[in-house]
Amino acid sequence: MQQETAETVALQGLGWIAGNEELLPVFLGASGASLDDMRRRARDPDFLVAVLDFISMDDAWVVAFCDAAGLPYDAPVAARHALPGGAEVNWT
Repeated sequence: MQQETAETVALQGLGWIAGNEELLPVFLGASGASLDDMRRRARDPDFLVAVLDFISMDDAWVVAFCDAAGLPYDAPVAARHALPGGAEVNWT
């Protein structure tokens, strides 16, 4: 996946989170971001990686997001890897 496509997927994810009344406060609490931060950092690759990481924390969120966006279920992880700083971490 190209970086531009990955950014689009992450922005779609951010919009999906923002439009979800139940999930938005969970994201804000988990990320420490405010609504203003979300708007201001929407093009920041580090923030976009965090958005994709958040969605990927729960399989049900991945399915719901991908179904809503018309994306394959591996799109959030593929997009994460295509963003700067989003390479998979190997802890071994």
